[in-house]
Amino acid sequence: MSMKEFNALDGALLIDKPAGPTSHDIVDTVRQCYRIKKVGHCGTLDPAATGLLTLLLGKATKLSEKMMSDDKVYVGSMKLGETTNTFDAEGEIDETKPVPGLTLEALQEKANDFLGDQLQLPPMVSAIKINGTPLYKLARKGIEVERRKRFIHLYNFQITEYESPFAWFKVACTKGTYVRALAHDLGQALGCGAHLAGLRRTVSGKFKVSAATPLEELTTLSPDDLPRRVVPMLQLSAATES
Repeated sequence: MSMKEFNALDGALLIDKPAGPTSHDIVDTVRQCYRIKKVGHCGTLDPAATGLLTLLLGKATKLSEKMMSDDKVYVGSMKLGETTNTFDAEGEIDETKPVPGLTLEALQEKANDFLGDQLQLPPMVSAIKINGTPLYKLARKGIEVERRKRFIHLYNFQITEYESPFAWFKVACTKGTYVRALAHDLGQALGCGAHLAGLRRTVSGKFKVSAATPLEELTTLSPDDLPRRVVPMLQLSAATES
């Protein structure tokens, strides 16, 4: 396909997602605001999470599979001593335990055990489908089903700060990693339990959140301003091939 066949709105739109809306909500917002028929996203962010959400517009949606496989970087926080049914702060607390005396160094030592290749069990409250039904719909009915562990890789898992019961972290990982599950699993390894308290995606592939447009700003742009925010197909194709 010749680059001449692409228009100014064929490309990627980098959005700094606020807490609240779902990734699909934001796709709908952009589709309706700018009357673009084809809009998709490269990797879901939970409603409570913030940060980089990459939307693909027009003919760029054909690159979705390649870009979905990009590595990601997140920063966030977890609360020790409490587990929830969703593995994050949105769920109901199902167990509390006292937090042992821990140092930043001790936490980092446990976090290092999660580096490299591993199989991760996805949370029940997730969009993964079993026989065509998303797990979160089953979870709402109180149904728990057997999930298949998924292969992931952690390149880096750094505990950046600790003030009991909260720990702050940065993680670089492959696609499909549930950071909620990582926080839960670290809590289990520590013996006191934990859940994800906050999450922000800062990097996806070659793109950084510092280059993204806040959603509230995006919805005020004129149709003429929007193309200036779009990463063009030529640049996008180079990013997926290198």
